[in-house]
Amino acid sequence: MDDRHDRIPEIALDWHRQGKGAALATVVDTWGSAPRQAGSQLAVSGTGEIMGSVSGGCVEGAVVTEALEALADGRSRLLTFGVADETAFSVGLACGGTIRVLVEPVDGAQGMPAAVLADLVAARAARQPRAYAVDLADWSRRLMTPAEAPDEIGGRFRLDRSGMLEDGRFVAIHNPPLRMIVVGAVHIAQALLPMARIAGFDPVLIDPRDAFGSAARFPGETILHDWPDEAMAALAPDARSAIVTLTHDAKLDDPAILAALASDCFYLGCLGSTRTHAKRLERLRAAGVAEDRIARIHAPVGLNIGAASPAEIAVSVLAQVIESLRKG
Repeated sequence: MDDRHDRIPEIALDWHRQGKGAALATVVDTWGSAPRQAGSQLAVSGTGEIMGSVSGGCVEGAVVTEALEALADGRSRLLTFGVADETAFSVGLACGGTIRVLVEPVDGAQGMPAAVLADLVAARAARQPRAYAVDLADWSRRLMTPAEAPDEIGGRFRLDRSGMLEDGRFVAIHNPPLRMIVVGAVHIAQALLPMARIAGFDPVLIDPRDAFGSAARFPGETILHDWPDEAMAALAPDARSAIVTLTHDAKLDDPAILAALASDCFYLGCLGSTRTHAKRLERLRAAGVAEDRIARIHAPVGLNIGAASPAEIAVSVLAQVIESLRKG
């Protein structure tokens, strides 16, 4: 999976700094069967390069044309494409949907200031969530932390990328990438890590056993050979992190579970039979872990879909993680 599609602000900033010019197109509102959600972005360079998508291809050509014009005149614009719009029909949006797209040149008389874009990119690199707000009346802009963001958008910091248009202002949420931290370099992990990446997670594997957590068994994966408590302290799981323990070996899983329960991770799932989990709960209670924290554990891990093979179990785990993210 090409992660450049998740790095649209970074790419736009790079193009701007290279002197090519850059514009950002962002979906600000949708209705009906519009193919991309609010917050989806497309970057366009002054030389016609594009990255990302605002419609899955339906109106990209028209948006690119408008972006190049915005780069020429330095002015932002709000575009609307819908089923009743002849232009939209001609570019393929005839499926009953409507989208509104905000096009902003980087810098320019009415564009997004390059300093604001640079601050946004820096926050994303530091895994710090930000809300980017644009007043569509006067084109003023600001970045907000979760603490500064209005209450009505606070919950959107759980989502991958989203936006809302209200009272003449558009607010786009920029969250850190989702992470999946997997403890135990077992067969299930060999299937789970690439599946997680396809689903948009940054996977990290923890296993102090070099023979298990080898590059030959996990090509291209990020592997930490530290003990789980040390690795978890370094990774500092946050509300965008899912944690899965797969060894059902107390000396490896328990330190990771304790660290996970002390974090803001949105998901913690642990492999093991009902009997194994009962013994795990006894150890956690003996360690003084409160019942409300213990209740956060999904065990036996994964949705009950009758999974048997390591790959099927990995599917059930990933499905449960996504369910917790979207419905939790």
